[in-house]
Parts: sequence; structure tokens; C-alpha cells
Amino acid sequence: MDLDQTLLILGFFAFCGGLMDAAVGGGGLIQVPALLHALPQFSLSTVFGTNKLAALAGNIFSIFSYVKRVRIIWKLLLPMMLSAFALSWPGALSVSFIPKKLMEYAVFIILIAMALYTFMKKDMGQVHHVLPLRRKDVAIGAVAGGLIGFYDGVFGPGSGSLLLFIFVRYFGFDFLNASASAKLVNLGTFTAALLFFVPSGNVLWAIGGVVAVCNISGSLAGVYLALRLGSGFIRVLFLILLVFLIGRMGVTLLG
Repeated sequence: MDLDQTLLILGFFAFCGGLMDAAVGGGGLIQVPALLHALPQFSLSTVFGTNKLAALAGNIFSIFSYVKRVRIIWKLLLPMMLSAFALSWPGALSVSFIPKKLMEYAVFIILIAMALYTFMKKDMGQVHHVLPLRRKDVAIGAVAGGLIGFYDGVFGPGSGSLLLFIFVRYFGFDFLNASASAKLVNLGTFTAALLFFVPSGNVLWAIGGVVAVCNISGSLAGVYLALRLGSGFIRVLFLILLVFLIGRMGVTLLG
């Protein structure tokens, strides 16, 4: 396969990943396998670093699109963003000390519980009614952001979906506002990851640039669909993504 064909295929999957990520998260589940297949000659660190570059670019553009149309609860989001950023780095450093299988099984069970709960609660996330934020709630949000930031550094898949569920279930957000807020927290984790990958030379800038442009295009399309079709659309897409995640992890763990 020549370089033009490789970039064309990567661009397509980056667009799809950006679209999915902008609406409900999980874009890495589409983009990372495509990069691994197209770039077998490079190390995992280089593939992950290149993916984070593209994901960060798409994430920034989707944030700008959301912020102009969705009310952001900064009192809750800023502590979550900071704690996610702070703990993503030690998460990446502790990969060798935490059994990956243990983390995978824990997340697998959590995803099943999230899918069942969301499916049974038909009205969950349909109406935006943010609960009064006390200091305790802000502190809980900061802890949740830190834990997910740490998890994203150690492992990663499903972190955006976990954030979306937390905003809907525990803070009264609808799916649209939760999706926008999850992007802001992921901004911290993606930035921290690149602070690890860039100095170590694990980013392919030319390929990453092309993938980033396609990811941005997909992100803008995802935000457009989310804003136009609303929380009902995001809820359905969220459930589809959870089923896909559960199936993918189930094959890996139980196969």
C-alpha cells in the first residue's frame, strides 16, 4: 500500500472517529486500530502519540463549537479539568505497576452496568436540570475527573463515555450538555498525554497533521448532528457505543 492510499484510509477512519468522539466519545476505538494497521513499522508509543495529536485537534474544534451553543458549568468543570490533567501523567507512568487485565475487567463490568442503567432509565439525560452545586459536589467532580484522568493515562478506552455517564447520572445534565462537558475534561487528559509523547519523539507530525484535519472535519460533523438532533440522538449513539465497547472488550477478555 503506497503513502497516498494509506493517508486516504487513515483520513476516512479519522473522520469517523472524530464524528463519534464529538458526540459521545470513543473515537479512539475507531482511529487507533486504523493507525495500528496502517503503521505496523512504528512502535505503539508512536502510534498512540500520533493518535493523541489528532484527537486533541478534533477535541479543541468540537469544544469551540459546543461552547458557543451550550452553557458550560465552569464551577464544576474547571476543577475536573485540572485534576484530570494532573493525574493523567502519573497514570501513564504507572502503566508497568498496575495489572492491565485487572483494569480491563473493572471497566468491562462498569460499562455493562452503565449500559443496563441507561437502557432502563428511558428519561435519563433527556432534560437538563443541573443540581445545586455545593462544595462537596465540586470536590466529588474533581475526584471523578482525577480518577478518569488517571485511567486514561493507564489504559484509556471508554474514558469519554464514563465522563458522559457521570455528568448525566450524578449532576443532572442532559446528554447534549454532558457530551460538551466531557470534551473539556478530555482536553486535560489529551494535553497531558502529548506532554509525555512529544518530548520523547513519539509523534509523526506529517501523518498526524493529515489525520488531525480529517478528525477535525468529523468532529464538526458530530457536533452539528448532536446540536441538531439533540439528547435523544446522543442517548441512542451512546448506547450503541457502549454495546460496541462491551463486545470488543468481551472478545478480548473472554475469547
